Amino acid sequence: MSHTVPRKNRLLISLAASLLTFSPAVFAQDGKPVAKVGEVVITSGELDQTLVDMSSQFKNFPEDQRRARALDSLIDIKVLAAQAEKEGLQNDPVLQRRLDLLRNRALHNDYFQKKVQPSITEDAIKDRYKAETAKAKPEQEVSARHILVKTADEAKAIIKELEGGADFIELAKSKSTGPSGPKGGDLGYFAKGRMVPEFEAAAFEMEKGAYTREAVKTQFGFHIIKVEDKRDRPFPTYDESKDRLRQLMLTEAYAKAVEAGRKSVGVEVMDESLKLPK
Repeated sequence: MSHTVPRKNRLLISLAASLLTFSPAVFAQDGKPVAKVGEVVITSGELDQTLVDMSSQFKNFPEDQRRARALDSLIDIKVLAAQAEKEGLQNDPVLQRRLDLLRNRALHNDYFQKKVQPSITEDAIKDRYKAETAKAKPEQEVSARHILVKTADEAKAIIKELEGGADFIELAKSKSTGPSGPKGGDLGYFAKGRMVPEFEAAAFEMEKGAYTREAVKTQFGFHIIKVEDKRDRPFPTYDESKDRLRQLMLTEAYAKAVEAGRKSVGVEVMDESLKLPK
């Protein structure tokens, strides 16, 4: 049930994740007045929105102080905004472009939250999980131990001890130079692609309970391998999978919405140097 994610889709995943951090909030359109800046009234609804949009700035304050801190910040914003308008800064073309971008970003986020995100329901995620597990092919795993030494002669001597009845775990603890030595050489379960090729090939060819009669040489040294068990890798449970699937489905839904929107609106990149490779 693993996925290889193309570069473009990785960017979409990042964008979709950032959208999820912009939590939608339902507030009263106006709410009751809580302060005035000149003749401009600040309402409780506007204060609530400030607390959401600027939550990171107030998270370190005690909870009973956050509303007051947010209101104080909102007053500061409105005071300097009023001063900026007196100076005519709202007519600055650079500021106009920034405001236009902020407006578009807010609409973009709102569309995602209201039109795209609601389609990814718990039932939809469960259906996706069932579909994925139904088509997934079992992947074999091996549970193995190993004893790692520096030379072929050391490995041969250990194999002779094993043939004489020595305990593999105790030999691993006393002779292995690998980090798993203190644990009796235990590597746990692993699937293909997790170990270096020479080690992996030997481990997957062996029968359960067998150990290598000749050391396996890799870039790390000489290994004596014992296979403890073989099994089909268990599928992740729904609870283990649902967060990943939800993120994947949100990313797919976002990409679908963007593609449909691009076709509907029409997009043309006129600067050849800015065209992304397909």
